[in-house]
Amino acid sequence: MSKKDIKVPNIGEFKNVEVIEIIVKKGQEIKKNDPLITIESDKSSVEIPSSHDGIVTELNLNIGDKVSEGSKILEIELKKDNNVETKEIQSTKKENIKENKIEIEKEVRSKNIIVKDFSKKTSASPKVRKFARELGIDISKVEGSERLGRVTESDIKSFVAKTPERNIEKVFKKDEMIELEYPHSEFGKTQINDIPRVKRLSSKYLMNSWSNIPHVTNHDEADITELEEFRTSLTDIYTGEKKKITPLAFIVKALTASLKKFPNFNSSIDEIDKGKMTLKKYYHIGIAVDTKHGLMVPKLRNADNKNITLIGNELKKLSDQCRNLKLDKKELFGGSMTITSLGGIGGSFFTPIINYPEVAILGVGKSQKKQIFIDGKFVTRTILPLSLSYDHRIIDGAEAARFNNDLKENLGKNFAYKLAV
Repeated sequence: MSKKDIKVPNIGEFKNVEVIEIIVKKGQEIKKNDPLITIESDKSSVEIPSSHDGIVTELNLNIGDKVSEGSKILEIELKKDNNVETKEIQSTKKENIKENKIEIEKEVRSKNIIVKDFSKKTSASPKVRKFARELGIDISKVEGSERLGRVTESDIKSFVAKTPERNIEKVFKKDEMIELEYPHSEFGKTQINDIPRVKRLSSKYLMNSWSNIPHVTNHDEADITELEEFRTSLTDIYTGEKKKITPLAFIVKALTASLKKFPNFNSSIDEIDKGKMTLKKYYHIGIAVDTKHGLMVPKLRNADNKNITLIGNELKKLSDQCRNLKLDKKELFGGSMTITSLGGIGGSFFTPIINYPEVAILGVGKSQKKQIFIDGKFVTRTILPLSLSYDHRIIDGAEAARFNNDLKENLGKNFAYKLAV
């Protein structure tokens, strides 16, 4: 059998471009038009196919090499009979497969590129392959929806969305993260501190939520002028002293009323791959508590059955338990929807991350006095910024806007007194 050099053909404007993917390995049988390598310029990426059938006997390129027209890619041994493979070649394939796989994996990891499963050929365009690499996804594990299993960008997005929490670390492996080229100490004095345990524990849940849930945030403002007047006027019927009830207690009550009207917001879709969603018949509101240990989110149980005074008391109790690390672990789970408030600190709008497996979270900013044009004149009103993040797989923009409108109405003058009941 004779040998043949496979070279880079005429690739038009591509000159001195980088090899970003090696699709074949030494000892592999290839056919004419099978992709061999992927090259990438500033504008696009292109797969270079084989011009002949044969067995790869020598690889002449590494990932990161620069190539142009005429650059040697590899050497193959031509086959006289495409249906017969000699025992010698079969032996060479078995002997070299392990050695070459290790070499390729080392080279690929050094370039932050995913190692391909060469035993399974995945059909996808260079653009889609690049998209998968940027997300840290092994494209061979993605099921294609187009003809002959060809993978599209939508397939990649669906794969990420359906990846369960227990596999998230497999998708985003440590050795696939970008490594620092220089240590921080190279540029000046540094200090190494331990990350608080609560933040370490919550980080994987935040990463899972941000990576798997398509977040959309709806920003709006609620007029709470009458609510604030009502809240600050509340007094104890026995002592005559003013009650110290925070606005958060009213927001909890208002949110619960809106959840009853919009049940999709009180759901979970952890079985979306089976086409199922869980509608919750309980109303346990998560409250984000800022502590020196990190952010904790205990659940205020059965908020629909409690009045404002009781909710206010429980909010204080939960906050104290979190700050003193006296909260039972189970109280951090089983929520309907979460409220995260920056009102006591400052700021207006932001993009809160959904607390998986919930499907929405309400961010509350600091209320401000604003001049609002009403009935032909400017009047001073108390305005509360609202930032509603939701899972776009189950909640669409129109539904989110209606939910915000209902929530604003619940916080408005017509419902403020009812929320205290």
